[in-house]
Amino acid sequence: MVENELPEDGQFPDEAEDAAQEAELLRAEIAALKDQALRYAAEAENTKRRAEKEINDARAYAIQKFSRDLLDAADSLGRALQAAHSTNMASHVEPAVKNMVLGIDMTEKALQTAFERNGLKKVDPARGEKFDPHRHQAVMEQPADDAPPGAVVAVMQPGYELFGRIVRPAMVAVTPAKSAAPPAEPTGGTYSQSDGAGPRIDTKA
Repeated sequence: MVENELPEDGQFPDEAEDAAQEAELLRAEIAALKDQALRYAAEAENTKRRAEKEINDARAYAIQKFSRDLLDAADSLGRALQAAHSTNMASHVEPAVKNMVLGIDMTEKALQTAFERNGLKKVDPARGEKFDPHRHQAVMEQPADDAPPGAVVAVMQPGYELFGRIVRPAMVAVTPAKSAAPPAEPTGGTYSQSDGAGPRIDTKA
């Protein structure tokens, strides 16, 4: 009886095919495990980011609530400072009153510095700045020759923003917006705009 001769690689064809299939399965399993590990890592990173965002939002909410409580104090200091400055301009004011005004001024500056250090910034638009409904609240219209239509001309009360989020909009006076275009001329007659008295017939036509 003649013994079967082994192939050069030492494996029979069936065994080689089985080994190749097993290697392919192992490669597919490794790829699946690698993909699963990457997905787990991405999910962990997303969870970490969500947790950080929730912590930051909670911290910002707490600061925002606390800052709102301090805004009344800041407004009172500002009004007191304005009144004190107007009083301090008189020549008969005693040195004690002048020192009090200086103390109010230093206190107001220290409070604003503390606000800015904690991310709370004043919204105090300059005259002529374009009205921004996201940052300003218009309380009245005030015509002005030195400002374009829809611009801020006076600040009744400054606003505040915390990390770019408006805590309180600035209350401002704005110039009136441009009036609408005059109505189209009707067929059969020519109209011209009078001096504020409404349309009239142009007899020159």
